[in-house]
Amino acid sequence: MRKKVTGPTRQTVPLDQTWLKLEDLAQVEVTSEEPDHPIESALIPGAASGWRAALSGEQVIRLVFEEPQRISRIWLRFIENEVERTQQFALRWSSDGSSFQEIVRQEWNFSPTGSTHQIEDFRVSLSGVASLELSIIPDKGGREARASLADFRLA
Repeated sequence: MRKKVTGPTRQTVPLDQTWLKLEDLAQVEVTSEEPDHPIESALIPGAASGWRAALSGEQVIRLVFEEPQRISRIWLRFIENEVERTQQFALRWSSDGSSFQEIVRQEWNFSPTGSTHQIEDFRVSLSGVASLELSIIPDKGGREARASLADFRLA
C-alpha cells in the first residue's frame, strides 16, 4: 500500500483570473496600518505579509480609481490565527466617490483551534466604479482587536 500525508491544504489567490493592477489604477486610503504590514501587502500579488491595522476598532480601506472601472469579481482572504472573535465586513461601491451602495455585509467567527481562514469570492457586475470601500469591524463583541487582510483582488 502506498500512502502520502499531504497535510492541510493552503488556499491562495486563484490563478485562473486576470486581476486588476491596483497599483497602477487606484489610490488607496486606509485608516491605519502597521509599518511591517502595509496595505500594499494585501493589494499587490506576491507580497507575503498582508495588511494589519495599527489600531483596534473599525477600519476602512478605500480604493479611489483614477478612471471608472468595470468590476466582475472581488476576492478577499482574511487570516486570524491568534484571537477568537466575530468579525464583520462590508463592501460598498460608488460611481461618484461620495454616495456608496452596499454590495455585501458578512460576519465570520474566527477560532485559533478551528476556523482561521475566511475566503470570499464575489461575482459582481459593476460598471463605472469610481471608488470601492471595505470596512472591517474586527470584533463585534467590542473587545480590543485589530483588523487584518491577507489578500484583496479585483477583476
